[in-house]
Amino acid sequence: MKKFILLCLTVVSVFSFRCYSQQSKVNAADKKYDGYAYIDAIKTYERVARKGYKSEDMFKKLGNAYYFNSEFEGAAKWYGELFAMNPSPEPEFYYRYAQSLKATGQTAQANKILDEFNSKYKDDNRGRLYKENTNYLDKIKTNSGRYNIEDAGINSQYSDYSTFVINNKIYFASARDTGNFSKRKHKWTGEYFTNLYMTDVDSAKVKKFKTALNTKFHESTPVLTKDGKTIYFTRNNYLDGKKGKNEDKITFIKIYKATLENGKWANIRELPFSSNNYSTAHPALSPDEKTLYFASDMPGSIGQSDIFKVSINENGDYGKPQNLGKSINTEGKETFPYVSNENEIYFASDGHPGLGGLDVFVGQIDPDGSISDIQNVGTDINSPKDDFAYTIDTATREGYFSSNKDGGRGSDDIYKFLETRRLKCSQELYGLITDEATGIILPGAKVSLYDRELNLKSTIYADDTGNYNFKVECKETYYVRAEKPEYNTKEVSIEIPDKTGKTNLPIALESAKCKVTIGDDLGKCFGIKMIYFDLDKSNIREEAALDLEKILDVLNENPKMKLDIRSHTDSRASHKYNEALSDRRAKSTIEWLITNGVAKNRLTGRGYGETELVNECSDGVKCSEEKHQENRRSEFIITAL
Repeated sequence: MKKFILLCLTVVSVFSFRCYSQQSKVNAADKKYDGYAYIDAIKTYERVARKGYKSEDMFKKLGNAYYFNSEFEGAAKWYGELFAMNPSPEPEFYYRYAQSLKATGQTAQANKILDEFNSKYKDDNRGRLYKENTNYLDKIKTNSGRYNIEDAGINSQYSDYSTFVINNKIYFASARDTGNFSKRKHKWTGEYFTNLYMTDVDSAKVKKFKTALNTKFHESTPVLTKDGKTIYFTRNNYLDGKKGKNEDKITFIKIYKATLENGKWANIRELPFSSNNYSTAHPALSPDEKTLYFASDMPGSIGQSDIFKVSINENGDYGKPQNLGKSINTEGKETFPYVSNENEIYFASDGHPGLGGLDVFVGQIDPDGSISDIQNVGTDINSPKDDFAYTIDTATREGYFSSNKDGGRGSDDIYKFLETRRLKCSQELYGLITDEATGIILPGAKVSLYDRELNLKSTIYADDTGNYNFKVECKETYYVRAEKPEYNTKEVSIEIPDKTGKTNLPIALESAKCKVTIGDDLGKCFGIKMIYFDLDKSNIREEAALDLEKILDVLNENPKMKLDIRSHTDSRASHKYNEALSDRRAKSTIEWLITNGVAKNRLTGRGYGETELVNECSDGVKCSEEKHQENRRSEFIITAL
């Protein structure tokens, strides 16, 4: 089914043969090719080629027939014959040839073809992406080694792919036994048509999704709403027993919707932006279920299939589909979108630099809806073959993807993975809000996060345990502001490391109400360590007056409070000099307070010089400036309340 979808989303140019030998056989093969019967066409073309018949048209069709079925060895062989006949075919064949070469391990030759491709077709986005990422293999290597992968345990010998997990159940598409005596094969792939199946997570017991959703044609890529009452899925253009076709009698694929009523799926209808003239496929819902992402080759597409989005309105109608643009879509195939709740979009592409075939990529959905920072997820997931239909549970980092890589049971298989290391640097900023003096936790404190330009990013409140946390960007600088009534607001800057992890930033708030008693230093309430004077002088400086205004205000508010004002020096002058200087300074402080209205009987004080050092920095002891500063201090000791 996966190949079926890719073919439906590929614009195939049909060429006519103008040679006469073997013409009848070639004409028959052309009819099979034109009808997308690639399996039969391959047999006919190859029989003709073995007889020595050569034609650019035939080699193009042979290469395409293999390429569209993801059989890259055959594709590389016949595209090689094409380039041998014509070194400058249409641009699409350069890229398909390069992809086929990469898929068969011929990376150096593939890069050579891509260099030629880019030099000749500079407007093609795929060539530009390759040129901008010439070291793409190194980047892929860096992104590898992040997954533990295992078989999902639900695969058959047929094609199994494209999972969706909800309510502990896995929904997926499979070409296994349809339950009929006569199984219907699709002539593109030679495999049976796919239907929807389901199983419990961690169970190998698979059941066919027995509903009206499954028909005798293809169904695939289901996605359900969180309430389990609406399903979107991909199906052939087939509804109410009627098969739709375009004017060339080709049946494309469409996205359908159904609702659950009385335990049964009903109201099956195609989405209004589907058409008989192009394909829509692989629906994916945004986490808020207000946007539907999908793949299509509708008018306005950049390449063979692009990823689009469409709004889902409250009344159930849909907006106008929007192409996600050239940042994600190329002239190749972009398909199988999946959007996580971390604003990331995962998708499969053969247009972005990869390992061959379809690779899984991830991009960031920016606030304006554009896609940026697209990266290949690495060789754990991706291979030289087709890798696609990636989904992930961001909480557990578990998920599924599909692939036709070597070693599987069927043509496509479903694999389960555990992501052990994030691709992108991810950081959480967290911390505990406490009282600076007592260390008690402060639940309910308001914590705001600002970027380096002081733009507000987010505001939360500390939980019952006093903790807060923000998701932040790596290698960015932030300001964290903590506020709580009766506490002084505090703002702290932090630079986030350039590696995935958590960064701890505890914040201790200073109480706006200072509790003091007799014997305490009132200055500590305001962080006053020293009243500053000019060198060897005792006149009050401007900055000293500011601190004294704080003391004055407390004395005015508490008329019974009395203070003993003590001035201290360090030991770096004579004992006599220090005592006299500190005494003058203590008296100047007292005089300033009296001048500003404090009663003289409420104030005492004197200078202590170097007699009450708080550390070892006495005469003759070598100390740092910081150590000496500890001894130069002013104290406002409460003697009465």
